[in-house]
Amino acid sequence: MSVTQKQTRAKGSKAEVSYDLLRSRILDGTYGPGYRLVLSQLARETGVSTIPLREALRRLQSDGLVEVERNIGARVAVFDAAQVEHSLQVLARLEGYATAICAPHMTARDIERSRKVNARMVKALEDFDPASFTALNREFHFSLYEHCPDRHLVALLEAEWARLDHMRRSTFTYVPGRARRSVEEHERMLELIAAGAQAQEIERVACAHKIATADALHHAQDAPRAD
Repeated sequence: MSVTQKQTRAKGSKAEVSYDLLRSRILDGTYGPGYRLVLSQLARETGVSTIPLREALRRLQSDGLVEVERNIGARVAVFDAAQVEHSLQVLARLEGYATAICAPHMTARDIERSRKVNARMVKALEDFDPASFTALNREFHFSLYEHCPDRHLVALLEAEWARLDHMRRSTFTYVPGRARRSVEEHERMLELIAAGAQAQEIERVACAHKIATADALHHAQDAPRAD
């Protein structure tokens, strides 16, 4: 019995397990950008028939993680810096609103837990690794969103973060100078939440935080490069 077949018994339908497996392999880089997703090959690798795999690919296409080209077939989506910047702009609006509506639901203990994650980010600046820093950055933001009363909004945030995870040549690889400023902005957001600031102010600061990252990426792409 294949690993996928065992997972199917434990977790649900073959289509659902196939989706989870392919998605995880895309996000962890096993199937990198541009990798061709051939059904017959995937069936051999996973031990699942082509029907549930085809359904999984359709879902991944809807997620933006897979693209289908005529006469070529399915492949892992390929992104460029402009698309990363666009996703960050979308996230800025979503995160600004989400952070504002999370704030009233966060206790002093919740804020302190988020502050500890940010402290780990400060510590990580000493021996900077963009991928690890990005993982901590995700942990920080979702330590806020777990208090969001709008679960649909959280699902939208998770989808956009997943797209960025896939694009995942970490933003901080391109703009490492943003890292230190980013943790300072995190602390400012937590100060506002702890002080019970107006929702509009929290939203403005949280939105500006993400837009600043998008702007830094944009300027990095425009900067002249040495030959």
